This record gives sequence, structure tokens and C-alpha cells, in this order.
Amino acid sequence: HLEACYCISGTGEVEDMTGTVHRVEPGTVYVLDAHDDHFLRADSAGDMVLVSVFNPPLKGTEKHNLNGEGGSAY
Repeated sequence: HLEACYCISGTGEVEDMTGTVHRVEPGTVYVLDAHDDHFLRADSAGDMVLVSVFNPPLKGTEKHNLNGEGGSAY
């Protein structure tokens, strides 16, 4: 899947598996491809709200894997 995320409110960061950290704030768009494992963290000041779009669309049977040492992935 390609995954595009748009930040509506709040702040935080997305970290790829190489350790590169990208700041996320309202108006930020980031795109992941090839089922990229990643870490998404909201700042301690509050929630971060994102709109995520997947292509091809998710079927609804996918599971968000948050186990193990790897990052978030579908």
C-alpha cells in the first residue's frame, strides 16, 4: 500500500527504521510506500489528528501490527 497522511491538529513526529525523524504539525503531509515500518509519536502536549489515505484501499481485514521491536505497519 501507499499511505498518505495529512495532519489536521496536534504535533509530533514520524521516524523511519533508519532513525530519521520528521516533524509532523498541522498542514504536514507524509507518504509511506512498500509497507514501510515506522514509529508515529504525538507530543506530550496532546493528541495528534491525522487523515490517512491508502492506495489500494484497505479491505478492513488488515491488522495494525504494533508488536515486537519493529515499527508500525499493516
